[in-house]
Amino acid sequence: MTFRAALFDLDGVLVDSARLHFVAWKRIADELGIPFDADDNEALKGVDRMGSLEHILRLGGRTLDLSAKEHLAARKNGFYLDALTTMSDADVLPGAAALLAQARDRGLLLGVASASRNAMVVLERAGLSNAVDFVADAAKVAHSKPAPDIFLACVTALGVASDECVGFEDAAAGVDAIKAANMVAIGIGDSQVLAKADLIFAATAEVDLDRVLRLSPARPQV
Repeated sequence: MTFRAALFDLDGVLVDSARLHFVAWKRIADELGIPFDADDNEALKGVDRMGSLEHILRLGGRTLDLSAKEHLAARKNGFYLDALTTMSDADVLPGAAALLAQARDRGLLLGVASASRNAMVVLERAGLSNAVDFVADAAKVAHSKPAPDIFLACVTALGVASDECVGFEDAAAGVDAIKAANMVAIGIGDSQVLAKADLIFAATAEVDLDRVLRLSPARPQV
């Protein structure tokens, strides 16, 4: 089998914008009087905005009506967009630009499958918008990760089959989404958290693309 496309999560795989999300969610949690620290923020990896808010509310034992939740989600997005003005190519993770270039050199189509509705803005601020062929819009898929919808949107746009794709993720929900889409899953980060991935690297800079491309759905381990 020959892979035709590589699909990448954004935060934690290509760029380091997780710190900006944390700062924005911390402001919301503080407003609600809910304790929220960096460890709590780990549970939000790969989770969409409303799902993240629901998690924070559960931490505080709080319930709110839909209107109040939509208001808070919009406030969080405003805080995040403000923080994005500080982002630059310095926030590109080590090895990320090189990995995209290597994948392009291997003839792969490149897509971004991010739960963030600001993915294109992040890519532009980081100087990576021209390095990929398609960015899936999280606002246009029916279900967020761990559902496969965001990855399948990339498949459709790029004109490839799911089993011709390899996906890169740093979140367990993302790995589940990749597997649900019938793709090879590459984990970036903690091997215990990402145990369902077919192959795991501690960081983007450590990805061995040749080793990745030797994998196939029928032969997931080397």
